[in-house]
Amino acid sequence: MRIAVASGKGGTGKTTIATSLALSLSAERETWYVDCDVEAPNGHLFLRPNFTYSTQAVIKIPQIQVDQCTMCGKCVEVCQFHALANVVKSIMVFPQLCHGCGSCTLNCPVQAISEVDNPIGMLESGFTAEGIQFRRGVLSISEPMPTPVIRQLKRMDQAPDDALVILDSPPGASCSVVETLRGADYALLVTEPTPFGLHDLKQMIGIVQDMNIPAGIVVNRDGIGSPQVEAYLLELSLPILLRVPFDKKIASGIAAGESLMAVRPEYRQDFVELYQAICDQVKAGKPC
Repeated sequence: MRIAVASGKGGTGKTTIATSLALSLSAERETWYVDCDVEAPNGHLFLRPNFTYSTQAVIKIPQIQVDQCTMCGKCVEVCQFHALANVVKSIMVFPQLCHGCGSCTLNCPVQAISEVDNPIGMLESGFTAEGIQFRRGVLSISEPMPTPVIRQLKRMDQAPDDALVILDSPPGASCSVVETLRGADYALLVTEPTPFGLHDLKQMIGIVQDMNIPAGIVVNRDGIGSPQVEAYLLELSLPILLRVPFDKKIASGIAAGESLMAVRPEYRQDFVELYQAICDQVKAGKPC
């Protein structure tokens, strides 16, 4: 089972829910936690893994062989991302604009373009004290494209079919979120009962519907704000699978780097039941 935990809006408690689910289920089944928020990964703050392996995340960028290049400009013409420019007597490459698609290499009529690795981040793996397999990607500072790092991070996931894999998505509703959701069996959408929470929840529901991924809702900080979120979900017949109340003890613990399970261990059974509800929904084939 591959569960992507997403939120749309940042700060709704997505990582709190994702790490709590991992901690609650790790004693019962093999559990993998994959931190796909590569621009600001923070799952390690709560799961505290021991990292045992790291490697670079790279994309292929063009390298122009000056002695072979005829300056025909075909590579510049086919690049949809403006990563190449025809300047005086040379072709200039802009690595941060390059998506590594290889079109320039394929279309060069004189094979004057080779490809070289351009490091854009790190991929790390390890274990937690509870035995959770931990994976994360870290996008290098100043690099603009998290999606290739997420794609390569997911390739590190060699979990068996009967394992629980929790994908902690980036915030927002951009390409990096779509890449995280791709291949997931279920999308667990975390929201809060506020106008901002509702706005971004609507975006996320649209995405999972377009991707045909079954979904359910967790309402975090329940009890604040307005009833608009609940009314909207009732209209769509989307299930609220878990409510986590607004609790100053939880907020203080998380601010101190403690997991929800450490602060409120009595919630463990709620997360076990959350997982069972997800399994029941997936087996029943219920759409979002």
